[in-house]
Amino acid sequence: QVQLVESGGGLVQAGGSLRLSCVASGRTVIIIAMGWYRQAPGKQRELVATITNGGNTNDAASVKGRFTISRDNAKNTVFLQMNSLKPEDTGVYYCNAERTWYIYWGQGTQVTVST
Repeated sequence: QVQLVESGGGLVQAGGSLRLSCVASGRTVIIIAMGWYRQAPGKQRELVATITNGGNTNDAASVKGRFTISRDNAKNTVFLQMNSLKPEDTGVYYCNAERTWYIYWGQGTQVTVST
């Protein structure tokens, strides 16, 4: 099993920045990729960014150039640096960790961007 704990969410004005962190614990050796998803009220959960053990990243078009995903493998931690935040970035941000045939999810952290 893998446990994920997110932190770093909060309330920020449009144009501001936040940095999310997600620490994985448990059987972390089985993780092959980690990522961030978000869910806005009344909408489906959507991809934000992912990063593999080798450092290959995949970003959603809506966040390219503004968000950066990174990873500290030694600390089993994935980060999401979010700059130039917009009100449409508001939502619950979930960390996930992927293993063969299964995905683990964190509890989520709220990000609210005000106008």
